[in-house]
Amino acid sequence: MLGLPKGEVYLIPWTNEWEKEFTKESRKIKSDLGELILAVHHVGSTAVKNLSAKPIIDIAIELTDFQLGKNCIQGLETLGYEYRGTDILPDRHYFSKGEPRTHQIHMFQTGSLYLKKQLAFRDYLLRNDEALDEYQTLKERLSKVHQTDKVTYSHAKTDFINSIMENLGLK
Repeated sequence: MLGLPKGEVYLIPWTNEWEKEFTKESRKIKSDLGELILAVHHVGSTAVKNLSAKPIIDIAIELTDFQLGKNCIQGLETLGYEYRGTDILPDRHYFSKGEPRTHQIHMFQTGSLYLKKQLAFRDYLLRNDEALDEYQTLKERLSKVHQTDKVTYSHAKTDFINSIMENLGLK
């Protein structure tokens, strides 16, 4: 059910198990990191009911101060996460879990534009069936064309995502 091997891109239909897995993982994170963090959010396609997704749970964690991310490394390592640093994706500490990868954490300072965009995009898809259907179709097509190229698959979704962000006033 969970886990995407390196070098592969494929989607599976949305399942309620993803929400259960996020809830379970969120409890562990909150228990281990406690007052270091402000909030834990389920983001990405696994957070959007009826949207197919790569089988990886995306988690966004809010911090009061970006530098506190370094203080979270040891606690997240005890939960099986590997710290990947701050230069993999912009303005975040990035962690991954499992091989094949089952979870990934994007850790942001509260107020981060990237966090705002992730939450806004998720929420937009949750309340807009037409956009959800359009995104589903795009993802299906791209996953077939880019079955072994995760980076190109992700970049090919950018125009669609950016058009929604512009409509929401988040450039």
